[in-house]
Amino acid sequence: MNSGTWSRRSFLRMCGVMGTAASVFKAGGLGRVEAATQAIADKTPEEVARDEFYWREIQLAFKLDRTLINLNNGYTSPTPRVALESVFRYMDMVNMLPVFYQGMITRNIETIRLRMAAEFGCDPEEMALTRNASESLQIVQNGIDLKAGDEVITTEQDYPRMLTTWDQRMRREGIKVTRLQFPVPTTKDDLFRRFEKALSPRTKVFHFCHITNLTAQLFPVARIARLARSKGIVSIVDGAHALGHFPFKLRDLECDAYGVSLHKWLLAPMGNGCLYVRREMIPKFWPLQAAPAKEDNDIRKFEAIGTHPMAIRAGLGEALAFHRAIGAERKAARLRYLTLRWANALKKHPRIQILSDLSEPPQVWGVAAVNIEGIDVRDLARFLMDKYRIVVVPLVGGTPPNSVFDYTALRVTPNVYTTLEEIDTFVTAMEAALEGGVPVNMVAARRGPVEGVDWTEII
Repeated sequence: MNSGTWSRRSFLRMCGVMGTAASVFKAGGLGRVEAATQAIADKTPEEVARDEFYWREIQLAFKLDRTLINLNNGYTSPTPRVALESVFRYMDMVNMLPVFYQGMITRNIETIRLRMAAEFGCDPEEMALTRNASESLQIVQNGIDLKAGDEVITTEQDYPRMLTTWDQRMRREGIKVTRLQFPVPTTKDDLFRRFEKALSPRTKVFHFCHITNLTAQLFPVARIARLARSKGIVSIVDGAHALGHFPFKLRDLECDAYGVSLHKWLLAPMGNGCLYVRREMIPKFWPLQAAPAKEDNDIRKFEAIGTHPMAIRAGLGEALAFHRAIGAERKAARLRYLTLRWANALKKHPRIQILSDLSEPPQVWGVAAVNIEGIDVRDLARFLMDKYRIVVVPLVGGTPPNSVFDYTALRVTPNVYTTLEEIDTFVTAMEAALEGGVPVNMVAARRGPVEGVDWTEII
């Protein structure tokens, strides 16, 4: 076998199935994924991104409904079998004797903190394990001391729940909230200049996305964070769609706080998130629930939420192991490959508008937004579901003065289990809409979700 050649025979040999039937190598098992990755270790991430035999092994690691094509993984993604099974295992364990096993698992979670910090580049004492990005960000949004007249600068395209949180503080305490608008796609220089220009003597907080949940617009996080620190401003970053999606290190971002939902791109069981807080900033944020003064400097004060199912938290360990078995660079390359496959096929059509930056170096990986001129995206989403069983989410901002953003589009988010056939079916469906149009449903398409698909997270 030539070096770098990936064949079924070499893979089976590495798995040991030619002589043994070890359960660790069952379809969907972590050992099988690790063996598959070892067999392509000398390939570049871009080469691996095109290796369908390798990604077939990854696809087998998920328990899915293939009668539907899920291109809304930006909401939440299926978790791999190994992580899902671990949740069930830990639930059984806790149920046998909750007072003993719940406490034991809680103490053992420290190993996950260590591994998360090592993988994503921070001190373990800066990594809090939470339930989702909303909780993580609201901890610091509500936990920072502000007084009437203090200003928070954010963007119109930030996540609605985070904007609502600042708006509540504005109503309750009289702070000022400035929302910046920007075109999509735009440049990182443009985004930096907008924050720089908006600065005032009363500005106390910059709050912005690493990438937006709408079009995956990438922000110059470190540059904006350095500007903030030079002015004595706190920088809070929404990383819900970034961590586990493409490679970076938290410490390199230089921000003060960073909140994440791990059920998206890290593929963790729902109910997992994390909050990074730069060590010297920990005492400056109050926790969600009251903590004793002795914990002022302890990152764990942000985890105190009372009794909750630690089995779900424990499942994060297997999700992280699955992520590491693939490798962050390979995963990001595959996500970009899938996105470019549909985007490059469609962008040649004059009525197609891509609202995400497809250029090099990579600005987009597994999230991109597309629009067909002359077709309402809600009608288009329903057409894709009704005729092709494709699940996507329409971005609809409403009408002035209540508009959140000034464009409409479909957000398309495949994941590592997505097949090329599913991507190509999406292209075929979009081409059918371009050629023949789509039915208009004035009631259902404009007032209700697409058959069980809730798009309220981004409206």
